[in-house]
Amino acid sequence: MSPVVSKTMNPFWRALGLVSLALGAASANAGLFDDEEARKAILDLRQRVEVVRQEAAQATEQGASRASEENATLRRSLLELQNQIETLRSEIAKLRGMNEQLSRDLADMQRLQKDLVQGVDNRLRQFEPVKVSVDGREFLAEPAEKREFEAALAIFRKGDFAAAQPLFVDFLRRYAQSGYAGSALFWLGNAQYATRDYKEAVINFRSLIAREPGHLRAPESVLSIANCQIELKDVRAAKATLDDLIKAYPQSEAAAAAKDRLARLK
Repeated sequence: MSPVVSKTMNPFWRALGLVSLALGAASANAGLFDDEEARKAILDLRQRVEVVRQEAAQATEQGASRASEENATLRRSLLELQNQIETLRSEIAKLRGMNEQLSRDLADMQRLQKDLVQGVDNRLRQFEPVKVSVDGREFLAEPAEKREFEAALAIFRKGDFAAAQPLFVDFLRRYAQSGYAGSALFWLGNAQYATRDYKEAVINFRSLIAREPGHLRAPESVLSIANCQIELKDVRAAKATLDDLIKAYPQSEAAAAAKDRLARLK
């Protein structure tokens, strides 16, 4: 708004204008009125000026009051907005912290799940059949079956033949159809031979031959039967057994040993 317009609209300036007009009119008409009338006119004009001044002051005060109220309202709004911003910042920080914690928890759960799955797999593998190769044969064996056979064989190889025998007997009882059965019979017979239990040794060697005549240890088992018969002073039976060995397994190392043994028995 321009200065001219502002002065025209302001009550104070309007009052001054009225005073100026009144004074001008009084001066122009001084000759037309007597002193009493002039005084009345001046008093009336002063009253009007005072009214206008009071109105102007009141308007100014009201404007200032409104401005103050508006400023106070604005300050309150700004303070409230600032509080809201701080609250939002706090909530965001809290959410970030929760998100980080959730990420850590998720990572921990994934590691735990992986460990659990690995543990279950490991436990399952303890019960799953495994492929083994013994005395030229490949077959599937249960982990416990493999473990027990190897434990008995380890005792035998230490030279504790008496302790090895019940282990092989128990193994054959529990795993009668095992792929280890032929080998278990062979080592059981050898353990019995070492403890001079020749009759039982012959029984187990013959069980191996009857069960698996093509077993890698079958030729050695026939030769061992002959050795047991020699120890039992049954030379005739030993010679027959050696002859049978040479006929049944002519290309084996046991057959060559049988020929030497026959030559010494004659």
